[in-house]
This record gives sequence, structure tokens and C-alpha cells, in this order.
Amino acid sequence: MIPVLNMDNKTENYNSYGAYFAPLRSSDGVKMLVDGLEGEDLAVIPEHWFSYAAPPASAHTALALLYCFLTAAALIGNGLVIFIFSTTKSLRTSSNLLILNLAILDFIMMAKAPLFIYNSAMRGFATGAMGCQIFALMGSYSGIGAGMTNACIAYDRHSTITRPLDGRLSRGKALLMIAIIWIYATPWSLMPLFKVWGRFVPEGYLTSCTFDYLSNTFDTKLFVACIFVCSYVFPMSFIIYFYSGIVKQVFAHEAALREQAKKMNVESLRSNQNASAESAEIRIAKAALTVCFLFVASWTPYGVMSLIGAFGDQRLLTPGVTMIPAVTCKVVACIDPWVYAISHPKYRQELQRRMPWLQINEPDDNASTGTNNTANSSAPATA
Repeated sequence: MIPVLNMDNKTENYNSYGAYFAPLRSSDGVKMLVDGLEGEDLAVIPEHWFSYAAPPASAHTALALLYCFLTAAALIGNGLVIFIFSTTKSLRTSSNLLILNLAILDFIMMAKAPLFIYNSAMRGFATGAMGCQIFALMGSYSGIGAGMTNACIAYDRHSTITRPLDGRLSRGKALLMIAIIWIYATPWSLMPLFKVWGRFVPEGYLTSCTFDYLSNTFDTKLFVACIFVCSYVFPMSFIIYFYSGIVKQVFAHEAALREQAKKMNVESLRSNQNASAESAEIRIAKAALTVCFLFVASWTPYGVMSLIGAFGDQRLLTPGVTMIPAVTCKVVACIDPWVYAISHPKYRQELQRRMPWLQINEPDDNASTGTNNTANSSAPATA
């Protein structure tokens, strides 16, 4: 059981482990999380964090170094995706507009990380209330937007694979989807910013910020429940529905081909060219599924944490514990572009052409270059 220090504890009984996880009932001889804060900066912090000690400097340093690595990986990876897709005419297809949007949102997600790194370097709430609002606003737009973009990518893959003749995404429809994604994220981002409903507050070590899930009010609980459903349950449900449909369609198609081949007494009904095209299609679908799985895995801890804060035992949410979901939800923004680079043939070929020193060695075949019309129209699918 994690030790809890109360007013009877002496300073000499204090240790780094306790500061990292356990709440303190007295600040005698111990530096607290909120020490040195006043005015607007103090007012924006939920009372839940008032009873915790400041973490050891090593915890701030470790998180700052981790965020430096994640930020570099995300900005370079997503920057490459944005650059390649924006400057390569053959990649500017309707489906790839969704990929470009996801890369932009992931870029925004980690573009705010310098605020966190600065806070960690200063060991506290150094950027103040204004920095907190900027950090949380960027996180809200990018997090909610990425979830809905993943759902749209899943829809696009489902339509392309299950309805290959009439399921192609038009440019107008793709642009409409992107507009809806940003419009959908706007109220959930601006209402807390202007305190119309909910608010943005610091969390954990007070080095990152998010929506308030700790205030014990009806408005807060209702806001948490609604944003959980709209930004997590909805996109995840769409993702599961569309990808389960893809899996069902692929299995049914394979079974039908095997049955027909058996009747014709041949080994396979596919020509080499069609097999290559389908291979590219399946690779891209797998990449899309991987990215969407990463989104679910990265945001589930944060969703669970917000529900515990609003409706469960808040004593479980110590500063050290809450920093874990704050990190996991950033990881997906770093991995998305690298999964895309590994799995998308046409992107790999263009990257190989622009940066031959990367030694990607992607084969230049009909299915992946776009000379095969089917592969060319359906290849872009994920990031």
C-alpha cells in the first residue's frame, strides 16, 4: 500500500517515493505542488492537487527528456508526411486528404510540447494560466480531430474494399469530411476555453493541462460524460464497425474465390497483376487498422482516468499516476507517420526518390506506382 503522509509525519520521514505518488496533509518542511503560486495561476488549479507534494526534480527531468524524444519523432515524421503529400501531385488524392489532415492534427498535438518541456525544466506551472489554456486548446483540437479523422479513414477503407466499383471517395466528400471534423471539435475546444461549459486546468505535476475532470460539480460531471462519449465512444464505435466490416468482407471474398477455384479445378483465380494490386490494398488496410488501434490504445487510459476523476475514487489519481495517460495519448502522434512510412508503398517510393540516403528500397511495381488504375485509386488509406 502506498504510504500517506499526514500531519504527524516528520520531515525526516519524507522520501522521494512518497513525493512522487502519495498525498500530503501538511506542507511543514515539504515543498507542495502549489507552493509559490498565487492569483490567477492558483485559482485555475483544482483543489485535488493542493494536498500533494512536489515531485523530485528527477521526475521532471525524465519527463522533459521523454517529451523531447517524442516531440522530435512526431514533428519530423508528421512534417515529412505533410511535405511529401503536399508537394507530390500523384499523392494528392481524395483519400490522402484525410491522411494529410491526420498528420496536421498529430503535428499540432506535439507542437505544444515545448510548453510542457519548459514547465518541466522550471519544475512547475511556469507558463501560468495563459500557457495552460494554449496547451489544452491545441490538445483538444488535435485529440478530438484525430479521433474523428481515424473514423473517417476507417469509413473510406470500408467503402473502398466492400464497394470497389462505387465506393471511391470523391474530393468534395473528403473536403466535406475534413470540414465537419474541425467543426465537430470546435465546441468541445472553445467551450472550456471561454468557460461556457467546463474549463481547462493543470493536471498531474502541473506541467500539462486538460479539461477539468476533478471538480465535484454537476456541470463538470456532465461535461466529462458528454466529451467522453463524443470524442472517444463515437469514433471508436465507428472504427470498430468499419474495420469489422472489412475483415468480414475479406474473409467472405477469399472463401468465394477458393470455392470457385475448386469448382474450376485450378489453384487460384488471381492473375499475378491482380494479386500484386490486392497485396498493396491489403497492406494499406493493415496500416490503417494499426493506426486506429494505436489511437484506441493511446487514448483509452486517458478516457478511463477522466471517468475516475469525475465519477470514481479521486484518491487513485495521484500526480504520478495521471502523468502516465498524459504521455500515452502523445505516443500515437509520434507513431502514426512511421507506421504510414513502413506500410504505404507509394509514400515509401516518393520518400525514397526525395531522400535516397534513407535506403528504403521500395520496389517500383504496377500496384504501388499507380500504373494499375485500381491500385492507384485505392492506395492512399492511412497515415
